[in-house]
Amino acid sequence: MSASLRVCLGREAARRIGSEGWSADLFSLLLGASGGPKWFILGHLDRLLFGDFLQRSERTLSVLGSSIGSWRHACLAMPDPVAAIDRLQDGYLNQHYASKPTAADVSAVSRDILRRVLGEHGAQALANHPRIHSHIVTARGRGPAAAASTPLLATGMGAAALGNAVSRTLLSHHFQRVVFHSQSAPAPGLDLHDFATAYCRLREDNVLAALHASGAIPFVLTGERDISGAPAGQYWDGGIIDYHFDLGQYQGDGLILYPHFSASIVPGWFDKFLPWRKAAIHEIDKLVLLCPSEEFTASLPMGKIPDRSDFSRLAHADRVSYWEQCIERSAALAEEFWELLEGGDPLRGASILA
Repeated sequence: MSASLRVCLGREAARRIGSEGWSADLFSLLLGASGGPKWFILGHLDRLLFGDFLQRSERTLSVLGSSIGSWRHACLAMPDPVAAIDRLQDGYLNQHYASKPTAADVSAVSRDILRRVLGEHGAQALANHPRIHSHIVTARGRGPAAAASTPLLATGMGAAALGNAVSRTLLSHHFQRVVFHSQSAPAPGLDLHDFATAYCRLREDNVLAALHASGAIPFVLTGERDISGAPAGQYWDGGIIDYHFDLGQYQGDGLILYPHFSASIVPGWFDKFLPWRKAAIHEIDKLVLLCPSEEFTASLPMGKIPDRSDFSRLAHADRVSYWEQCIERSAALAEEFWELLEGGDPLRGASILA
């Protein structure tokens, strides 16, 4: 394989794939991390996974996502996943603000993007999909972290950051994980135990609010208050608690498919500032991590994948042009994964995590 796509396999994942090949039936969980515009680097790979590979199985697939990860997963539950990804890409890429936007401005645009992705019947399709078992992660604020006023919210976020630096478990004083799930109950393998977690049924009338809340970065978006069918309160970006997820919590029987932006995994948003919180992915035996290689990322314009800082650093036309170049280049990841699916050696070029 060339250097664009990195495939990292846990020991159990390598054993099963080596024995059975790349079968969609091997996977029982799909993960989707927070990361905003970083998702563009996965767009073509998502099209292959959502529109082809994952459609080759009839088994139930649990999907767990926060922020843009949950938005991507919403596309998978649509009648035409590839067309839904096209709508998401077009809306996210071309969002434009005449001046520095307020949180209300960004939320209005975000809700419009989600409405376009869902279309007329998408909320019903996601809430009632017979095979895609959706789990949308949000963070319900507690104390000052539930405030709508900027000064009080800043106090709450600062206190949460300080507590998290001491121990990740202290985040529970400031945020509660709330997972919105389709079907009658969450997947048994997603009985998350590191925080007291509330599970709420996804319904057609709360899908949009849950998705918007899952990507609502404090100060940047307004969040959602008092979502129907969920505990009262202020809901924020699920990535605050589950930025890249604590992979060791998953207890399912199948493999974990994780298309990600890099091989670096940190559990929560505040942990990205704490190098010692980087996850040891070699301990996750069932993990299948698909990500751009370091060489591929370094070869991109600006030497990096798109990120949220591009909104402030670049003029609108320059940002769109740069992101479009990255999107075009990222087709190489899908092409290489297709070659792996169709090739004679299912482990060719893969890194075995041990």
